Amino acid sequence: MSEYEERLVGGGAEGPEEQVIEAALRPKRLDDFVGQERVREQLSLVLRSALRRGRTPDHVLLSGGPGLGKTTLAMIIAAELGQPLRITSGPAIERAGDLAAVLSTLAEGEVLFLDEIHRMARPAEEMLYMAMEDFRVDVVVGKGPGATAIPLDIAPFTLVGATTRAGMLPGPLRDRFGFTAHMDFYGPAELEVIVQRSARLLEVEITDEGAAEVASRSRGTPRIANRLLRRVRDYAEVRGDGIVTREAARAALALYEVDEKGLDRLDRAVLGSLMRKFGGGPVGLSTLAVSVGEEPETVEVVAEPFLVRQGMLARTPRGRIATPAAWAHLGLTPPPTAPLAGAALFDLDEGADDPG
Repeated sequence: MSEYEERLVGGGAEGPEEQVIEAALRPKRLDDFVGQERVREQLSLVLRSALRRGRTPDHVLLSGGPGLGKTTLAMIIAAELGQPLRITSGPAIERAGDLAAVLSTLAEGEVLFLDEIHRMARPAEEMLYMAMEDFRVDVVVGKGPGATAIPLDIAPFTLVGATTRAGMLPGPLRDRFGFTAHMDFYGPAELEVIVQRSARLLEVEITDEGAAEVASRSRGTPRIANRLLRRVRDYAEVRGDGIVTREAARAALALYEVDEKGLDRLDRAVLGSLMRKFGGGPVGLSTLAVSVGEEPETVEVVAEPFLVRQGMLARTPRGRIATPAAWAHLGLTPPPTAPLAGAALFDLDEGADDPG
């Protein structure tokens, strides 16, 4: 297992224990949800309108990076509707029969949350089209020429789909969602409110400056903010007086190798190798990954998105290059031959071959 698969600043949930803690920190109502103001307002209208009409609301598609609140919103939707929530995921739906088994047991009005919906098997995906539109599925009995499709009516339900890769969803599936929303990264002020709220729920004493310090290093992601808060709390309890101050937060996050921009050891290793070994680039993804002892997918999926968003790394047709912001952040001086930040800085098409 890669040492970076479970990162302190990773967006994914680490394990059952963290999932339990996350569940305790999640807001239960839309009015308590911090951030995503436009999405909250739009979703509120969808849900209130459905309740007034006494009908199930349109299916909802939520897209955005991990840790931004898609699962929380799905739980809130069920709570606002006063309906139970059924949770499954795309990878768990391997066959059409798996989906039929889930759909056939839904109660009327129930909310089905399908996480990572873009990873669902194609036969199940095609069955889902009919279920979303007509609340009916065709169950195939038998094999070969003697196979028979038996129509099965299912109770009206609301599907909440979540994806981190909206571009991988086929058009026919996207079109069947009546409401789609993209979850943006959070600003420091919003994250500070989340940190303060989580501190109250965890019974952690924290100063305003301490909350601001944790928020500023959370990469715009509430899940990371809550994770950093717990690590800073541990530090304050063991090596301090139990109060999370700015000084305690800085000392704790320095110990966990999360710097003032939210970069961790993998992020700095990628930038450091790019600048020290390759003069700032351009260098291909595979070569860059080998230089830091990681798989290309790990560098591309785990490290690059945040570095690109921070303006420290650029993906060009000739390879990855470090920007002036990256040189400044690591305190290095670019050589005269370093690529210019404005020279052909546009993203490679997704799936295109990368040099190196």
